[in-house]
Amino acid sequence: MNITMNASGAETIAPGSANGIGTGDVTGTRTGTGTGTGIGIGTGSGSGSGSGSGSGTDDGADTRIVTTEPARPTAYVYTGGKPFDPALPSVVLIHGAQHDHSVWALQSRYLAHHGLNVLAVDLPGHHRSEGPPLTSVRSMADWLHRLLDTLAIEHALLAGHSMGSLVALEAAAMRPARTSGLVLFATAIPMRVSDALLDAAAKREPEAIDMVNQWSHSTLAAKPSCPAPGFWLQGMNQRLMQRVSACSDAPVFSIDFTACNQYENGLQAAAAIRCPARIVAGRRDVMTPANRLRALTTALESTGMPVDTVTLDCGHAMLAEQPEGCLDALYSFACRHVLQPS
Repeated sequence: MNITMNASGAETIAPGSANGIGTGDVTGTRTGTGTGTGIGIGTGSGSGSGSGSGSGTDDGADTRIVTTEPARPTAYVYTGGKPFDPALPSVVLIHGAQHDHSVWALQSRYLAHHGLNVLAVDLPGHHRSEGPPLTSVRSMADWLHRLLDTLAIEHALLAGHSMGSLVALEAAAMRPARTSGLVLFATAIPMRVSDALLDAAAKREPEAIDMVNQWSHSTLAAKPSCPAPGFWLQGMNQRLMQRVSACSDAPVFSIDFTACNQYENGLQAAAAIRCPARIVAGRRDVMTPANRLRALTTALESTGMPVDTVTLDCGHAMLAEQPEGCLDALYSFACRHVLQPS
């Protein structure tokens, strides 16, 4: 898919070119050729045939590349194993600091196979989305809306984890009529970052990764062997953060944490939404503690829209520590307010 800008600045979609839709395998260990609806990174053709290789979550049928004109970077969206279908109710999944779309891997495929058009994004500068990392929550929210404009998505449920929850909240306030629902995982308003962590992220990134990895997880061995026997959650998270760092020349970690720390519009944004909202908190979260949600909850409730809170027995890394609990919280909310709105 090519995206070009017309004279008025509005984005239009044209048939694919060399960077369009192809198949190809997008796992880091395999390559493939063929035809279909996936993405070939490299030599795929816009007609739907091609070959490609790269690193990613799953095979080509599970991905969607939005390709801009040469002067503008590309954005990557994971669709959970189903073709992109804007006719279905859409859910946008927004990752946190130094992460990418893969943090939603244990939720996105289920959602895509149960009636939702899944768009798990990589924010700019994070793994497969090109361009420099954006330096403010506001600019990330604006980027998200431009992406949805490009894809002609009129309404979407927005869900974000940690930094992504701030982006979802700000985006919902920017375009209230577009947002059909809001789910905030591991959130806090304000989302302050300690000076020690900000300093480490700027000057000693490996140390910062170790610090966050330790604080994000509530246990060394999540039960019941989550997501399956043999998985080491802390090691997986560490490798993900290292991979995101390696994909950008910019100090992604420092930029992301600074954006969180400097975001001051949270309560005003919460009071401006016009959709149902749910907060998903971790009982053992020491980074965004559940006992600091009162002001945010009050601001959301002031809108008169339905608001509730789900508390899970986990730490900040709840998408991995409690994948089924997070999925239940998100899917039950979607069933009530998006798939079968009351």
